[in-house]
Amino acid sequence: MTVIQGFILGIIQGLSEFLPISSSGHLVLFQKLFGLKEGVVTFDIALHLATLIAVIVVLWKDALEIIRKPLSKMTFLIIAGTIPTFIIGAAFSDLFEKLFESGISLGFEFILTGLVLWYADSVRSKNKGLEKTTYIDAAIIGVAQGIAILPAVSRSGFTIAGALFRGLNREFALKFSFLMSVPAILGAAAKDFYDIIKAGNGLEIGVGMGPLLIGMLAAAVSGYLAIRFMLKVFTKVSLKVFSYYVFILGAIVLVDQIFFGKFFGRLF
Repeated sequence: MTVIQGFILGIIQGLSEFLPISSSGHLVLFQKLFGLKEGVVTFDIALHLATLIAVIVVLWKDALEIIRKPLSKMTFLIIAGTIPTFIIGAAFSDLFEKLFESGISLGFEFILTGLVLWYADSVRSKNKGLEKTTYIDAAIIGVAQGIAILPAVSRSGFTIAGALFRGLNREFALKFSFLMSVPAILGAAAKDFYDIIKAGNGLEIGVGMGPLLIGMLAAAVSGYLAIRFMLKVFTKVSLKVFSYYVFILGAIVLVDQIFFGKFFGRLF
C-alpha cells in the first residue's frame, strides 16, 4: 500500500462511516480496485479506531455525560442496542468474513441500503426523544446495526432508518446512531485483534507505518467533518439523496460482476 492509497482509503472510511453509504463496502470496493490484500485487516481496524476518535471529539459532551452518569437511561439504551449487534456478529461471523473476502454481495447490499434509506425517508416521526425511546426501540435499532455488518450495508444508514421506523425524531436518531457506533467499533476492533493474535500473526501491520498513520489521520479528520455535516443538515436533507448514490454504485458493481468480472468477481 502506498501513502496515497492509505490517504484515499482514510478519507473514504471517515466520510462513509457517518454518511449513510457504507464505509466497509467502500473499503472493500477500493481495496479491490487498488489490488490490495496484505495487511488490510489491521489497516481497517486502525481506520475504524480513528473514526471512533472523531465521534468522541464531536460528541464529547454526550460522552462525558455518560461517563459521569454511567447508570443513565442513555447508557442502558446503548447497551440494549449493542447486545443484539454482538449476538448477530458472533452468530454469523464466518458468513460475514466470507462475504468481505469475496466481495460478491457488494452490489446487492449497496442497493439494499438504498431501498431502506428510501423507505425510511417516508416514515412519519412520532417525535420520540431520549425520554420516550424504549429499550425495545434500542434493541431493534441494534438488530439493524447487526445486519449492517454485511460489507456494503451502511451501519449509520441502517441504524438511522431503524430509529426512524421506531418513531425517533431525526435529531435524536442521528445522535443515537453515532453513539451506538462507539461500542460497535470497539467490539469489532477487539475481535479482529484477537483473531490476528490467535492466528499467530502477531500485530504486524503489513501495510507500512506511513500509509497507516496517514490513513488514520485522514479518517479522523474526514470523519469529524462528516459528523459535523450530518448534524447540521440531517433534519433538512432527504435520505433519498444518499439512496440515489448507493443505487448507482450498486448498479456499477453488478454490471462488472455480471458482464466483466474484472474487479469484483463474477456472479455466475
